[in-house]
Amino acid sequence: MSSVKQFQVTFDCAEPERLARFWCEVLGYVVPPPPAGFASWDDFNRSQAPGDQGSWFACSDPSGVGPRLYFQRVPEGKVAKNRLHLDVRVGTGLVGEERLAALEAECARLVPLGAVRVRLLLADDDNESCLVMQDIEGNEFCLD
Repeated sequence: MSSVKQFQVTFDCAEPERLARFWCEVLGYVVPPPPAGFASWDDFNRSQAPGDQGSWFACSDPSGVGPRLYFQRVPEGKVAKNRLHLDVRVGTGLVGEERLAALEAECARLVPLGAVRVRLLLADDDNESCLVMQDIEGNEFCLD
C-alpha cells in the first residue's frame, strides 16, 4: 500500500476568490498562475459558462511544504460550527506571556483583513493558550 504524499484542504464557501486571498494573507500562501492559455484569472473566468464563473479558486504554499487550499462555491451558507478547522501555529515553542503576546500580535494583524476574534482559551494542565478566530466567512480557526 502506498502512502499519501500530498493532500489539499477544501473549503465550501460563498466567495472562493475572496476567501482564498484572505488565507493567502494569513498563511503567506500565493495564488498560482492561471491555467495555460489564459493571461489572468479574470480571463479564465470570462471563458467559463456564466454559472461556473468564479466557482472555485485555490492557493498554495510557495515553499511547496504546506497543503494546497481549494475553495469551492456552494449554494448554502455556514450554519453550524466547523467539524474541522485549521490551527495557525504562531506560538509554537512559546509559553506564558511570551505565547500570549505572539497570539495577540497575530490577531492584531488578521483583524484588519476581516478575521474576527472569538475568544482566548488560556493554558491549563494539558494545553497551552490559543486564540479562537473566524475567517471572513465565519469559519473557525485557532491561533495556536
